[in-house]
Amino acid sequence: MRKLALAAVIALALPTLHAAPARQGTASHAQPPYLTAAINDPSRQADRKDDARRKIAAVMAFAQVKPGDKVLELIPGGGYFTRVFSGIVGPQGHVYAVWPNEYAAEAQSDVANLRKLSGQPHYANVSVLTQPAARLEAPESVDVVFTSQNYHDYPDKFMGRVDPVVLDRQVYQVLKPGGVFVVIDHVAPAGSGMRDTDTLHRIDPAIVRRQAESVGFVFDGESSALRNPADPHDIKVFDKSIRGHTDQFMYRFRKPKG
Repeated sequence: MRKLALAAVIALALPTLHAAPARQGTASHAQPPYLTAAINDPSRQADRKDDARRKIAAVMAFAQVKPGDKVLELIPGGGYFTRVFSGIVGPQGHVYAVWPNEYAAEAQSDVANLRKLSGQPHYANVSVLTQPAARLEAPESVDVVFTSQNYHDYPDKFMGRVDPVVLDRQVYQVLKPGGVFVVIDHVAPAGSGMRDTDTLHRIDPAIVRRQAESVGFVFDGESSALRNPADPHDIKVFDKSIRGHTDQFMYRFRKPKG
C-alpha cells in the first residue's frame, strides 16, 4: 500500500510534458462503436483473416472516416477497404469506388466483382465509377479521398504517365474544405523520388509529400502502423520474401477550410 502511495506522489510530481503523450496514446486507441461494427460485419467474414496484417482498425481511424461521410476510394482492388468504408459511412453516407480506365483494363475481374458487390442491398451505398486516369471526377464533393498502394502507379506507362501533381490537384478539387486525402504506399529508398515506381512498385514518401503540398494540401500527420524496418526497400514488392509485409508509409493531407 505504501508503495502505491509513493508511486502516486511521484506521478503527480512528474512534469506535464511526460503525462501528455500517455493521454494522447490512450485516446488514439479508443475505437468508436461504428468502426467496431463495420469491422465485425458478418458480410466481410472472408476479409477477417487479413485484418491483423493490414491493420484495418488503425488505417480507418487514421483516415478519420465517420458515419454520413462521402468517401472516394481510388483503385479499390478487391474491395477490402471498400466494405469497411461502406459499413462506417452507413446509409447516410456513400462510397465512390473509382477505377481509372487504364487500370481497370488490367484488373477486369476486380472491377466486375466490385460491381456485383455494389448491386447487393447490403452495399447499396457503394458506386463503382470508371474514368480516365488523367481526369479524376466525383458526382459530389467528398470528405475523404483514400488510396492504398496505388499512388505510385500514376506516373507509369500503363497509366499514361499521369503526373501525380495533376492527380493531387484533382483530388484537392473534389474534396470538401477540411476534407482529407490519405495515401498509403510502399516505401522506396530515401532520395529516390519516382525512380522505382515502374520497377519495384515503390515511391519515396518525401516526394509524395512535396507533390501534395505543392497544390495546397497541408500535411496533417502520418502513421507507423504499416511500417516494417525489415524491408530492404530495394526489391520488388511482389518478391516472396516481402510480399504482403512491405514497409508502407501512411500520410494524411488536409484541404484547408478557408
